[in-house]
Amino acid sequence: MGVSIGHQPGFDASLDELALLAASAGDEVVERVVARRKAPDPALFVGSGKADEIKALVAATQADGVIFDQALSPAQQRNLERHLGVPVADRTSLILDIFADRAQSHEGKLQVELARLQYMATRLVRRWSHLERQQGGIGTRGGPGEAQIELDRRMIGDRIKSVKERLEKVKRQRGTQRKARERRGSFRVSLVGYTNAGKSTLFNTLVKARSYAADQLFATLDTTTRSLWLGQAQASVSLSDTVGFIRDLPHKLVEAFEATLQEAADADLLLHVIDAASPAWAEQQAEVERVLAEIGADTVPQLLVFNKCDLLEASQQAREAADWVEAAPGLRRRRVFASARTGQGLDLLRQAIAEAALADAPPAAAPTLPDGSPAAPTPGSAVLAPAA
Repeated sequence: MGVSIGHQPGFDASLDELALLAASAGDEVVERVVARRKAPDPALFVGSGKADEIKALVAATQADGVIFDQALSPAQQRNLERHLGVPVADRTSLILDIFADRAQSHEGKLQVELARLQYMATRLVRRWSHLERQQGGIGTRGGPGEAQIELDRRMIGDRIKSVKERLEKVKRQRGTQRKARERRGSFRVSLVGYTNAGKSTLFNTLVKARSYAADQLFATLDTTTRSLWLGQAQASVSLSDTVGFIRDLPHKLVEAFEATLQEAADADLLLHVIDAASPAWAEQQAEVERVLAEIGADTVPQLLVFNKCDLLEASQQAREAADWVEAAPGLRRRRVFASARTGQGLDLLRQAIAEAALADAPPAAAPTLPDGSPAAPTPGSAVLAPAA
């Protein structure tokens, strides 16, 4: 179910991305409904007429639930479930369910749990039937006691505090690992991009790794770092694969994944992977830029990698395999057209990374004698003569 509110920019009238999210969560889409409103209905979000239409579709298709592409308030979600007679989820809860299913590492599970707890804390508005008021006092009788909703809220609050403390410990450990890489002088490269742009496939191809990669949204959640040897620079760089971004990514999820996303903010170079075969690649690129600004990584140098070029028609192929593009007034970025699946353009990509690493390397100190005076050049070495 998608609702266009006013002149909402970026509204997906086809609901294709929501359908992909549902498929990633293991659901089967049986019907799509789009509505337009000037403002959301306070009670049902879509109004009673459209709610009746959805209810008839649920009965006709025997659907098990309804998913909204927009965020619903707790009251709207509760009212819709009562009206439709089936569970109702919004985009945020769907993304959280996918994250909970895909998280593998201890850190990833903690981050997802924190985001889900923070989301649940806003849903405690007597949505469930067991949230009645309990009796308190001596024995089984007495005055009013603590309401079940208050107990649940307190338990969730205690759990949030505990998970945050454990995540702080993980954050410190990641900070120690980053400082160790800084001491080694390793050039740090992070892969960022919209979900399903092919980051993990590109990562596996570059470093010969076996990270999980699939044609689905949020196939990879946990950050993986490997060493990448660059023959052009005769040196190794550290390459990290990070979680993908998506439109309307829940803010609480961005906060929970702060330790993971910090890899991008602390990188020396970002490989911004863009799905060249997607008709919405420009909107996806803009969304990634917005999230990068939110986590403080918008000042890190970027190398644009237009991936999946093997899926383009001959007429859509770029004239040059690599070029420069003006990203903003006075800001130019290098752009490489590649395919992680076929290997197209990867040599140019490695060369571009090597040039960035060499440009970032400190200049070699000139040789000196024990007394500090400059040493004479060795035979056969190149010297620069002063201009006449």
